[in-house]
Amino acid sequence: MSTTVAPLVPELWADFEDLFGKQGACYGCWCTHFRLAPAVRRASDRESNKDHIKARIEAGPPPGLLAYEDGQAVGWMQIGPRADVPEWNNRGRGSAPVDPVDAADPGVWAISCFFIRARARGRGVTHRLVEGGIAFARQSGARLVEACPIDLSRDSRSIGLFVGSSRVFEKAGFERLLERKAGRPLMRLIL
Repeated sequence: MSTTVAPLVPELWADFEDLFGKQGACYGCWCTHFRLAPAVRRASDRESNKDHIKARIEAGPPPGLLAYEDGQAVGWMQIGPRADVPEWNNRGRGSAPVDPVDAADPGVWAISCFFIRARARGRGVTHRLVEGGIAFARQSGARLVEACPIDLSRDSRSIGLFVGSSRVFEKAGFERLLERKAGRPLMRLIL
């Protein structure tokens, strides 16, 4: 089955909404976890999260990529400058930048989240999203891309895989920088 990847622009909102479903993926997160401060996250609900990401998509530039198979969105990857996902830069996280100035550097990008439709899992969609993300980052002027995936999960359906698997990033050429939390390496690809 052929997979294509496209930046999430406002015209593709309906496809994104269909992919995330009524619940908004990952318990109503709508891929806002790294965008919102913890206090704001605790006070928000799935509808306010949906409104937040929709406004972000409408404001542009694209905050990520959609993967399509047979005209239907089957996967999502959040990718963009680190500054666009401020909680990903929090010093208490394994994803915090090695150099604090990277948090505001428009040339330092992050792949922070994935969501793959249940029936499309295990078919390499995440690999294709990362490949497309590397090309998207290069075209957008990024000089490096970082990720903070999980090394191992006993269950491929694990909610913890929203950050991706380190195997996917290793295959794409990312190198491990450090590991602040066991099983969660900070990885980098220089473009």
